[in-house]
Amino acid sequence: QLQLVESGGGLVQPGGSLRLSCAASGFTLDYYVIGWFRQAPGKERERVSCMGTSGGYTNYADAVKGRFAISRDNAKNTVYLRMNSLKPEDTAVYYCAARNRRYGSVCPPGAMDYWGKGTLVTVSS
Repeated sequence: QLQLVESGGGLVQPGGSLRLSCAASGFTLDYYVIGWFRQAPGKERERVSCMGTSGGYTNYADAVKGRFAISRDNAKNTVYLRMNSLKPEDTAVYYCAARNRRYGSVCPPGAMDYWGKGTLVTVSS
C-alpha cells in the first residue's frame, strides 16, 4: 500500500518550534519531488515548500521564508519540515505530498501523485 504519513504536529506557543515528519511506505521517495502544504480553516490549501529529489532544489512560500526548512533523508524514506518562530497565522493542517520527478522539480497542489492525511499544527498562547 502506497502511503505518506505525517507526524509531529501539536500545540505550540508563538515563537516556538516544531519539526514535522513525513514517512513514505510502499514506494521510495528517491524518485519523487516532495512538497509540504497547509490548509487553515476557511482557506484554500497552499504550498509551503517544495524540494527536488536530490535536495539541491528548494523553494518556500514568502510567508515562511527564513523560518521553515525542508529536508529529506532518502535512506529513511522520510521528509521533514522544521518550523521555527511560529506565528498564530501558521495554524493549519499540514500535509506532505509527492510527485514523480519526471514532471520536474515543481509541486503544483492540484497535480501531486500522493498525499498524506495531514497533521494539525496550532500556534496559540
